[in-house]
Amino acid sequence: MAKKIVGFIKLQVPAGKANPSPPIGPALGQRGLNIMEFCKAFNAQTQSVEPGLPLPVVITAFADKSFTFIIKTPPAITLIKKAIKLDKGSARPHLDKVGKITRAQLEDIAKAKMKDLTAADLDAAV
Repeated sequence: MAKKIVGFIKLQVPAGKANPSPPIGPALGQRGLNIMEFCKAFNAQTQSVEPGLPLPVVITAFADKSFTFIIKTPPAITLIKKAIKLDKGSARPHLDKVGKITRAQLEDIAKAKMKDLTAADLDAAV
């Protein structure tokens, strides 16, 4: 028989830098999940990823206090800022332009995000 799911927890955690401090600790603690077990498993799975890159993670909590998690691709804005070598976005959106991005760069980002998108093909994703 399958385990009973009691909830989902969605977080953005920096790659390789999961620790029990907020927001991870309180979110997992409310469900009675083992915080250090998650931190160790997450950090082990994200060793090959650029350290500090924010990664969305969906944690499935079960009634027996166990859990599984799925790591998704980084947010598109993070990949865009990285592609155009930008530290932060515009202070005044739609008024001040801070960079330009080429279609080739957008295609690279779309390829990286493809498994998390609902687009049927690359042209639809771009």
